Amino acid sequence: MGENIGAAARAMWNFGLERMVVVAPRDGWPNPRAIAMATGAGRLLDDARLVGSVSEAVAASTFVYATTARSRELKKDVLTPQVAMQDAAARIAGGQDVAVLFGPERAGLQNDDVARANAIVSVPVNPEFPSLNLAQCVLLTAYEWHRAACSVPHRERDSSDPLPASHAEVEHLASHYEDCLQDAGFFFPPEKATGMKQVLRNLWSRMPLTSADVQVLHGILRQMVRWKERGD
Repeated sequence: MGENIGAAARAMWNFGLERMVVVAPRDGWPNPRAIAMATGAGRLLDDARLVGSVSEAVAASTFVYATTARSRELKKDVLTPQVAMQDAAARIAGGQDVAVLFGPERAGLQNDDVARANAIVSVPVNPEFPSLNLAQCVLLTAYEWHRAACSVPHRERDSSDPLPASHAEVEHLASHYEDCLQDAGFFFPPEKATGMKQVLRNLWSRMPLTSADVQVLHGILRQMVRWKERGD
């Protein structure tokens, strides 16, 4: 809803956050209802990046948090907003690019979105009424971010530190393995293929991969395919 996007922008700007990415908005973009709800934070909407998919939205990020209140069959670290934003502040201070995913209010994030995230953020609310308004969730997260960011000093990244893999690099690696496994007949029976691919995506996202790790894993798979094709 445009109203929720506008209210989310206002919540972000309350705590100094201004990099908004809007993924496939339901009611089109730009949206006059979003502008009306944003009030003084309209500049965030003016500068917001519009994309068609979650993967495109977080392509440059090295760590992604997915906000969800529902239990999932995809196992990941589950953090409170406070702990998650302390972790995010430390990562950003070390030079990483961090993103937080918020899903549509009615249905929340889909499993495919959660599978691509590195950790889950869950607000400890009344279990009999766990549904949070989207903008309220953004406000809680932004508040905890502001608290954490004020207490974490910036540090220059040591040139000897390995570079964390970006989401785009991990996505490319996952697609490479999926394609080769598809050719090898791994996804069987066909009706279970979607779930199996989701499990693999979840596996990749849980690994703290560096860019060098990703290149090694690509190289291993290419060599295995070449070896198979030679028939040695």
